[in-house]
Amino acid sequence: MTYCLAIKVDEGLVFAADSRTNAGVDYVSTYRKIFVFGVPGDRLIVLLASGNLATTQAVINAIQRDLDDASAPESLNTFHYLFDAAHYVGQISRRIQTEFAPSLKEDGISAEASFILGGQIHGRDPNIYLIYPQGNYISTSSETPYLQIGETKYGKPILDRIIRSETSLEDAARCALVSIDSTMRANISVGPPIELAFYRHDELALTRRTTLDYSTPMLRHLQKRWNEGLRRAFEKLPRFDWER
Repeated sequence: MTYCLAIKVDEGLVFAADSRTNAGVDYVSTYRKIFVFGVPGDRLIVLLASGNLATTQAVINAIQRDLDDASAPESLNTFHYLFDAAHYVGQISRRIQTEFAPSLKEDGISAEASFILGGQIHGRDPNIYLIYPQGNYISTSSETPYLQIGETKYGKPILDRIIRSETSLEDAARCALVSIDSTMRANISVGPPIELAFYRHDELALTRRTTLDYSTPMLRHLQKRWNEGLRRAFEKLPRFDWER
């Protein structure tokens, strides 16, 4: 399991993901789940991946092959709209799942994969899209300015309470870290390193990207302050009548 999310605010976009793909008593593996494509000054496209690792890696390889092949009929560099790029990724994913599914089904393994695609193409507004295993996709809305894939339920409450369109990019990033930290505490299958990236509106390049693990002072301090804040808030909750 994994947990990836992307947040859209007025200032730009935030992308975050854990790096764990398998967890057990004796075995833990980590793989990068944020992939960056684009042409500086023209477009930036960020892809977050969740699901069957073989499927996600095959999708990324197919995308890169099209980018490297000048004769390819389409690639992430040929689209004029982000939703067309989302459709393209969805179709590649669906095709690869169809190829892998028969052999994996015999072992009870799902070939499904989900993706979040976000970024900006010159002359267009930035946006993010959730691409389902079936190849279809949705975008953010004013009511839900974030998208999640993987183990989503534990990190959702903080996003619902904090994220608004006017939230600053830095506050959105801090919220993303708390969301992932909450998920890591509740589910062993989600774990560090945490990848975090900021995209500011119209920059058309990803200039702020970092990786955090348990030894990173920023993450340790954030966890400590969040835990202390929750405890203080809990202690201030209203008392029952018989406690007064």
